[in-house]
Amino acid sequence: MAGSLTRGEPAAASGPRPVPAVLRTALYAAGVLAHRILLLAVLLAAVFAAVELLPGDAADATSERGESAADLAARRHLLGLDRPVAERFWDWMTGLPTGDLGTSARGEPVADLLAHPFPNTLLLGGLALLVTLVASVAFGCWAAARPGGPLDRGVSASATGILALPEFVVAVALVLVFALWTDWLPAVTLTDADGSPASWEMLVLPVLALAIPQIGWNTRIVRAALADEAKAPHIETAVLDGLPRHRVLTHHLLPGALPTIAAGIATSTGMLLGGAVVVETIFNYPGIGSVLAGAVADRDSPVIAGVVAVTGAVITGVLLLADLVRAWASGGRT
Repeated sequence: MAGSLTRGEPAAASGPRPVPAVLRTALYAAGVLAHRILLLAVLLAAVFAAVELLPGDAADATSERGESAADLAARRHLLGLDRPVAERFWDWMTGLPTGDLGTSARGEPVADLLAHPFPNTLLLGGLALLVTLVASVAFGCWAAARPGGPLDRGVSASATGILALPEFVVAVALVLVFALWTDWLPAVTLTDADGSPASWEMLVLPVLALAIPQIGWNTRIVRAALADEAKAPHIETAVLDGLPRHRVLTHHLLPGALPTIAAGIATSTGMLLGGAVVVETIFNYPGIGSVLAGAVADRDSPVIAGVVAVTGAVITGVLLLADLVRAWASGGRT
């Protein structure tokens, strides 16, 4: 076989050329993004169908006292409720690429309804995610530095207990301790002229109520990822070479555990935004929680779907970022 080759011809020239890493990553990201967008579209269709199954409709829910049957029929026609739900969903979806989220049952553009509350919810969720990331990595590394010891067992047991607590229980406990008993922090959120929280102190308790259960969950993930990575041969070699404990942790254990940690943190994004609806109600926080509650009461499909679309877009972006981090950390083997 070797004798059939022309002398001096590079053997690699006959095989397929390797795909550049940048192009491979871009193709991977495009495939993941297309998959996530498809899932989001299915979720939005399910939202429209679920609202349709609720008793009553938007015309009934938003009607004024004393309106006649003819008035309700005219309102249903105006809102398009006399058309099939699939047709209304398709009309709503075709406006989505242009940023048109439709019109609410009360005649307001959905994009305007979400313009002020959604940034507030993003601020709340973003701060809670940051606190979750810092605290869970710190606690997980702290426990992993002394595996099997009292500190490791204490952190693991505490994390397990904390992750089982729902957000509303944590929120009530925080209000009791820090607002009613000690009077250190406000129990409700006051807003300034532009609808934002009036001071940073009003963010502390809502952020902690959201972050504490996720800190428990992600501390368990970080601890488990570090324990798995500690079994790798190069970690044992680093320990036998006499490297300091903190250097083994920061230069060998954490980089290897990064894909798992990134996936865990990204998964918490959806739970943080979902929990924000409850926490915002407890603390009277000016986010999308009150908008969503009002939309459900009004059977308002465009508003509910609009909330799901914008939160789903954020979650999709965070998950895509986590996938890229995992692909980068694993050297493109994902």
